[in-house]
Amino acid sequence: MIRNLLPLLCLWITLGLQAQPFQLPTANRAILDPDVGAERYFVGTSGKPWTSGQFGCVRSGGGQLHEGLDIRPMQRDRRGEPTDDALCALAGQVAYVNTRSGLSNYGNYVVVRHEVDGLEVYTLYAHLASVASGVRVGTPVQAGQPLGRMGRTSNTRQRITPDRAHLHFEITFMVAARYAAWHKANMGETRNDHGNFNGRNLVGLDPAAVFRSQAQAKPGAPFSLARHLKETPELTRVLIRRPALDWVRRNPGAVEANPVAQRQGIAAWELSLGFNGIPLRAIPRAASELPANMGPYRLLGVNPKTLEQFPCGKLVFKRGQLWTLTAKGQQQLELLAY
Repeated sequence: MIRNLLPLLCLWITLGLQAQPFQLPTANRAILDPDVGAERYFVGTSGKPWTSGQFGCVRSGGGQLHEGLDIRPMQRDRRGEPTDDALCALAGQVAYVNTRSGLSNYGNYVVVRHEVDGLEVYTLYAHLASVASGVRVGTPVQAGQPLGRMGRTSNTRQRITPDRAHLHFEITFMVAARYAAWHKANMGETRNDHGNFNGRNLVGLDPAAVFRSQAQAKPGAPFSLARHLKETPELTRVLIRRPALDWVRRNPGAVEANPVAQRQGIAAWELSLGFNGIPLRAIPRAASELPANMGPYRLLGVNPKTLEQFPCGKLVFKRGQLWTLTAKGQQQLELLAY
């Protein structure tokens, strides 16, 4: 498999292809203006400060993950409802549309698939009041194209009030291309109304960090999403004893070459995972490089500083002197291997 990936990697380097820059998904640009402040950009949860609208461990005292950005509107109508458009952040193809707002915490939402820098990445636009005409699965879309109108649709018990209307925006990756089949086989009678776009199957990056990194990029060193992914803080390294992983096939830009595996053949993959389980780097490993008596998975190491900084991922815990995968962490590896 690595022999098939290397020509692609070399081609990207030879041609000098770079990631397209992500555009801001609304007209609100305060996130890039140090004189305005993030308070003008983010909407907090009910009764909480604007910081709870950021990405990361920002809710329930740091114990709950918020998987995207909650972006404040710029314009409202007479009733106080937002009139801002949700704008496609990057050219791609519509992958999923949900207009049954009662079936999701996200209400009405649109997911767009992109291929950039050797990565299969998705952007998600949620709580829409309405989806733009012509936005359907399979439709090509351009950066800056309106996908819908900002709103406050949701199925949560505590409704989103007009003053808290916002766009929830994510830059995310699909863990398993066959998630719907895995869910049916492993989740019993638990409903799955969104197929592969079930929230359990999506893990993301901090979009604010992407936007700011792009803005700070210097001439001659343009922003690269693959490099940004690899530079994201690592929580843990794991081995998955499979010669082929679908996630690797879909994201060759995250692969790092290993001459030993190239010569001897691939027996397993070493993955670096972020605090929420997002794969950051993938290294092929030969059988001669694997630990003795290895089962299907092996936890190789944990970065305690990342765990302290991001406690809400809940993928690992310490039992005595040994780090161990939680049930959630085990499930993440099962999905990656499925």
